[in-house]
Amino acid sequence: MTSKISRTLIPVAVLATGIAAIAFAQAPASQPAQNAVAPAVAIMPPGGAPRSFADLTARLAPAVVNVSTTQKVEIGRMRRGPGGPGGQAQPGNPLEEFFRRFQEQQDGGEPVTREATSLGSGFIIAADGYIVTNNHVISAGEGRDKPVESITVTLSDRREYTARVVGRDPLTDLAVLKIEATGLPFVQFGNSEQTRVGDWSIAIGNPFGLGGTVTAGIISALHRDIGSGQYDRYIQTDASINQGNSGGPLFDLNGNVIGVNTAIFSPTGGNVGLGFSIPAELAKPVVDQLKATGAVKRGYLGVAIQRMSTDIAAGLGLPKDKGEIVASVEPGGPAARAGVRQGDVILTVGGREVNYDNSLSYIVATTPIGTTIPLELMREGKRLKVNAIIAQRPSEAVVAQRAGMPADDEPAAEDNSKAPGIEAAKASLGITLQPLSPVLRQQLKLDEKVQGVVIAGISPSSDAATKGLQRGDVILKIGQKPVTTPAEAAAAVEVERKAGKDTVLMLVQRGNTPGRYTGVKLIPAK
Repeated sequence: MTSKISRTLIPVAVLATGIAAIAFAQAPASQPAQNAVAPAVAIMPPGGAPRSFADLTARLAPAVVNVSTTQKVEIGRMRRGPGGPGGQAQPGNPLEEFFRRFQEQQDGGEPVTREATSLGSGFIIAADGYIVTNNHVISAGEGRDKPVESITVTLSDRREYTARVVGRDPLTDLAVLKIEATGLPFVQFGNSEQTRVGDWSIAIGNPFGLGGTVTAGIISALHRDIGSGQYDRYIQTDASINQGNSGGPLFDLNGNVIGVNTAIFSPTGGNVGLGFSIPAELAKPVVDQLKATGAVKRGYLGVAIQRMSTDIAAGLGLPKDKGEIVASVEPGGPAARAGVRQGDVILTVGGREVNYDNSLSYIVATTPIGTTIPLELMREGKRLKVNAIIAQRPSEAVVAQRAGMPADDEPAAEDNSKAPGIEAAKASLGITLQPLSPVLRQQLKLDEKVQGVVIAGISPSSDAATKGLQRGDVILKIGQKPVTTPAEAAAAVEVERKAGKDTVLMLVQRGNTPGRYTGVKLIPAK
């Protein structure tokens, strides 16, 4: 069982960030700006397929820029001592040199740094120098949570400017930059909600650092979820997007920006016709807030949710991809005050259906803070409505803290072989259960509030193992009923079997992270 959606679910989906390299010289100094005034681009769409994209490209390309960054990175540590010039030891043969460097890195000493550079793309949205790009283009660190040391923007006429960060939003991977210039050509966001699969699209950017490059294709899919975050809602296009295109615009035939090119799906790192862009409907509100205040405010409901996967839907007896199930409710949060409970399925928010194309996270995030909004729920087979007041989403540090930290310990097996229900649970689910004793609670470092049964063993060929369950996981509920003993678990499974279900819904917790729902297929009775 996975505790959260991770990028590792799609190992070949890579950010089209830019080409990381080691540089030993400073970036070129900024050149003085020239007064080049150009109007906003406004182009009428051609009828049917265009004979050429040349006129459109000539008007759009000047508003697309190259974004290069520099950042000092530590590549090792130099330990001073007797020997050669500057007190450093003279290198020996290659093998000795290798071990010497390794030892120096372990022992500490003076950091050895080099200047790393990366390249990406961006586009101008205002004549006075506001630029949109991806957050990962201008951020450093493993989590892309730190700004780089310097950013240089190069226009299509090769003029260079030093840029400053106005604001950035890691959740949507967007950032706004500012250069000191006037009279610049710029482009505008269009309405991506009117975009249809099969429409033409044009991508302009800086692939592999080659400079302004134009590619064309069609919209392949909409609202694509690639597992990169809770606000995944990408436009998929077969217009060629490669490393270095990140932050560049995706245009429609009106010359409007309908997406911000962000990621590619590729087994090789090169283009295979699967590029992904943040749609304008998501990007523009974020960009507007970043430009105005440098930060983004979002709506917040205070729930952890899961998509209605096939197994969860089967366990509930509900249609797949209709609604999302509440895995946990934040105490005292907007949802809790409205009466939302763990296990509820949220079907609609403010009259908008929650489904694959419109996730709960997206709907709530785009709802104005302070709005009272009706929620339609499914609880134990019955529909009901509650009203919630949308709050402001707290900082990501606070959200992460509330989510808790996982525990890695596994329990030592206890002799509970004669406890009632153990054999029945093993026969029905392929898992061996044991009560959550004080000893196990201490070993697993579980909070006193956690009540359930512990998985002590699991059959490798069972569906439970396929779904990722493992030793040490705690089953909190089966079929929406709390279970605290193997006998209660076996009885709850039997109720689901008699109801004609071949899959049971279980709420499972790993460590002190919030529980998550999973559907496990029953082993046919012999």
